[in-house]
Amino acid sequence: MIGVAFQTLRARWVSFLGTVVALVLGVAQVAAMGLLLTTAFDLPDRPVERFAGAPAVVVPDSPNWDPAQHDLGIRSPQAARGLSPELRDKVAATGETVVDRAFYAQLSDGPKDQVGHPWAVARFGGYRLTSGAAPTGDDQIVVPSDQARTGAKVTVLTASAVRTYTVSGTVAPVGYEDAVFFSDQEAARLSPRIDALAALGPPAAVKAAAGDQADVLTGADRHKADASEAEDRETLDNTITLVPVMASVAGTTAVFVVASTFAFAVVQRRREVALLRAVGATPRQVRKMVRNEALLVGGVSSAAGVVLGLFGAQLLADMLISMGVSPSWFTITPSLHWTVLAPLAGAFLVGLLVSVGGAAAAAGRAGAVQPIEALREAAVDDTGVTPGRALLGGAALVGGLGWTAWIATGSPVTVLSPTVYVVSLMVPVLAAAILAPMAVGPLTRLLMWPWRNSAGPTALLVRQSALTSRRRTAATVAPVLLTVGLAFSLLAATDSLGAARDSGLQHQVTAPYALAPDGTPGISTEVVDRVARVPGVKIAAPLLTTIYEKDEDRYDENDGMVVDTAALKRAMNLEVVAGSLDDLNDDSMAVADLWHLDVGSTQTLLMADGSTVRLKVAAVYKALRGEDVAYLPPRFARTAQYARDGLARRAYITLDPGTDRAAAEAAIRKAVAGADATFLTRDELVASEAAYARHLNEVRQRSTALIIMLFCFIAILNTLLMATADRRRDLAVLRTSGATPRQVLRFFVAESLLVSAIGVVLALAAGAANLAGLWGALYQLFGATPIVVPYTVVLGVTVVSALLAVVGTVLPVGAALRARAVQLIGARE
Repeated sequence: MIGVAFQTLRARWVSFLGTVVALVLGVAQVAAMGLLLTTAFDLPDRPVERFAGAPAVVVPDSPNWDPAQHDLGIRSPQAARGLSPELRDKVAATGETVVDRAFYAQLSDGPKDQVGHPWAVARFGGYRLTSGAAPTGDDQIVVPSDQARTGAKVTVLTASAVRTYTVSGTVAPVGYEDAVFFSDQEAARLSPRIDALAALGPPAAVKAAAGDQADVLTGADRHKADASEAEDRETLDNTITLVPVMASVAGTTAVFVVASTFAFAVVQRRREVALLRAVGATPRQVRKMVRNEALLVGGVSSAAGVVLGLFGAQLLADMLISMGVSPSWFTITPSLHWTVLAPLAGAFLVGLLVSVGGAAAAAGRAGAVQPIEALREAAVDDTGVTPGRALLGGAALVGGLGWTAWIATGSPVTVLSPTVYVVSLMVPVLAAAILAPMAVGPLTRLLMWPWRNSAGPTALLVRQSALTSRRRTAATVAPVLLTVGLAFSLLAATDSLGAARDSGLQHQVTAPYALAPDGTPGISTEVVDRVARVPGVKIAAPLLTTIYEKDEDRYDENDGMVVDTAALKRAMNLEVVAGSLDDLNDDSMAVADLWHLDVGSTQTLLMADGSTVRLKVAAVYKALRGEDVAYLPPRFARTAQYARDGLARRAYITLDPGTDRAAAEAAIRKAVAGADATFLTRDELVASEAAYARHLNEVRQRSTALIIMLFCFIAILNTLLMATADRRRDLAVLRTSGATPRQVLRFFVAESLLVSAIGVVLALAAGAANLAGLWGALYQLFGATPIVVPYTVVLGVTVVSALLAVVGTVLPVGAALRARAVQLIGARE
């Protein structure tokens, strides 16, 4: 039957054109997403930067630590602790050894990612003095020449102080970092941790001295000690997080649309199948012919889609770069590397499987009928629902409602995970698409009811056309349903989650004022101390640290917040579910309920500075995932600088009763002046933090929605073009019955609007199910919160979908109307 399939494709290539377009675009989308994902995991090759002039670099050895399996910014226990002085002395015995320390140090008007180093290590990174001299005193620094001039007095922010230094010299800027260089003694005071050693002795001797206590990097491996190694991974994190979500949602949408389009193309050719059965073709031969057609169409279309995806991936990457998701250097380069070949091969196979699978269902149904039934089915569309379709529809209905109920009651935290929740939103939408053929009849009668007594024949013709061709109507409804349903669910979920988080933060923070960083990564302890000295003012500034737990050969980390207990109770309203915050002391902690620890139990913890402590659980509080931290006593403040940068991400301020509010506010503003910290009210803090969190969430979900809508818009236009182009006989009957071209056009436009309306109704039903599940989940997590729907955007998507449906109808009808009625009949026959 391969020859018959080939001849059929040659003769009916116009009928398959829509299928080819859908398949090419679907495969291109899958290929582009796959390329983005594999490229994101393959970091770019960079030359050695900070230690290019050192023969060997000694760094903490972390053999069981994979940064990709941990949160960004988390150091391994060995890296947090740093190299020991004893190891430094051993390496120094092999030859000249220079200590490197990397810590937060920023000029008051300098870049946010500025870093401090001891001057002795500058020469290895290509730094050369352009003016002045090296820093010799504790009050001297060297900065890039574009930051300040030699002899200038500048304010430098560090984790522990805000201090004025004299610029003793300047260096030419380098492209890989913005550094501030201190004297070796001052650098050791600001950051006691030894991050690395630049060893100039024989590499073999250095390795022998280091033994198994540290890792010795030579050659190209020295780049592992550069900050850009971690920064590259960090800048790609959003891409690595977002692309799988986009790929799964957009890929599923593409597969569904392509499969539906191919099945619809086969259904359109029932007359050919009927004739083949009448002249003696067996059901097996019919199925084989259709499978061969699918293989031919799928092979050619998938190959074209792979090529389009290869060159279109960079356009998608550019879109992510423009939205601030991916770094500017993120590029897709065609090559024979596995990161390129693997996703392209996978996309090609997906195209073949989708085309064959999409054709198989319709081919099996056509091949199963008797010849006489095939002739009858070729003339009249079967409006009945097969047992298989009814079973599938029932399963879809139960699955969609069951999934919604599970989200609402069984696993409400799912809505807080974009990776999982965005994919879960598709379940009710796809269930509605499966139920579409069964819903066409009731919805057609309902939507056409207002026009039941209209004078003209158009309303009656539209109604009966939809009722007698339910399979065709359902096929054209599907892309409208997917477009509006996914846009409605995604955008409404995004806005509702943002509103719920705003409400939760507003409830949790009880302090009337706060400090937030202004152009810096955090707030130094000196600024906190300045505010604390203001009469009548109390301040809580939690310092982020890391707590490690060893699980066999790997480490698990948890966040800890170092904060004064009394200040914590004044500033925040933690929902304690066991124990009491009043029981917190220097030997206890408060943990989140997600840690599953009992009040009174004692836990052995490894801290970032290498110390091991035993703390008692004094209180357990309710927390959301991502906000589940342990609150630790102030004696662990030193560990914060080892774990992170020693800065407070925010500080909460309360006033003692009777304090003059205006005087206190003025004193606080004076205390933070010149420290790059902003004094805010609680409402201003909530608004700023909500805007930042909402931005990250919106970028992820709205970019996914954009990709899906672009594809679905094309699918709407494509499907309506296919459906209308195949109805030349209907058009001819209308013309020979006396209908004018305007009346014919009005009929087809009205029918396309009915199709759009059915799709929108089903989309709103699926969206309502999603929002019902979301409301139930948010109620359990945050209490009563509003559901926010961006009506303007959803209405815009709906209008565009309807316009595309009309365009997809008007174009082929307008072209057909130029022919005579007898020509139309002849073409159809």
